[in-house]
Amino acid sequence: MKIGILQTGQAPEVLRASLGDYPAMFAHLLAGHGFEFQTWHVEGMEFPRNVEEADGWLITGSRHGVYEDHAFIPPLEQFIRAALGAGRPVVGICFGHQIMAQALGGKVAKFAGGWAVGAQRYQFGDTELALNAWHQDQVIIPPEGAQTLAANDFCAHAALAYGAHGFSVQAHPEFKDSFIQGLIETRGRGVVPDMLLDSALARQGGPRDNDKIAARIAAHFKQHAPAHAGSEGQ
Repeated sequence: MKIGILQTGQAPEVLRASLGDYPAMFAHLLAGHGFEFQTWHVEGMEFPRNVEEADGWLITGSRHGVYEDHAFIPPLEQFIRAALGAGRPVVGICFGHQIMAQALGGKVAKFAGGWAVGAQRYQFGDTELALNAWHQDQVIIPPEGAQTLAANDFCAHAALAYGAHGFSVQAHPEFKDSFIQGLIETRGRGVVPDMLLDSALARQGGPRDNDKIAARIAAHFKQHAPAHAGSEGQ
């Protein structure tokens, strides 16, 4: 099954050599599930010709805000609507979570409560999961018909479902603690309050449930793949 990665941002250049860029992180996160990957750098206006170029689509995180005036945002929103309309499974992570919501009629804004950085705990139904996060923007109002799948006291819509084919998560299951530390050093100081950054560093080394979200993403892709994708990796 071919997963198309829609890359909407890049890791800090100083971190890429040792920790990889976002597509590599997702390939590592989903390793062992039988997928092949192709990346389109949509931030740089490199888009697929059509939604049929992959069996499922994954939208990465980004340092941009979905409400900002960037050339790639309107065509990405159109692509999301087209992919879901064509029955292709779509997964969004952080910026991807937010752009899916905005594309489908929801509202995203800077959260008055500030930043979430490092390990956070989220309630997915009866299960509590620990995942790394890095965001100030949030989905404030989900699109009509969307189902909230996860939340905590800081983030009311931490995961959303859109019918059978859309699934998105605000947190970063692809981020290891080492990458959070790198972001703190390269992007955090002077932007995020030091108290939050120091607290995030103090929480490093604890258990993370990245594998559980990876399994859920993989199941979402496989369950809703087009018929020609077959059962590879199941």
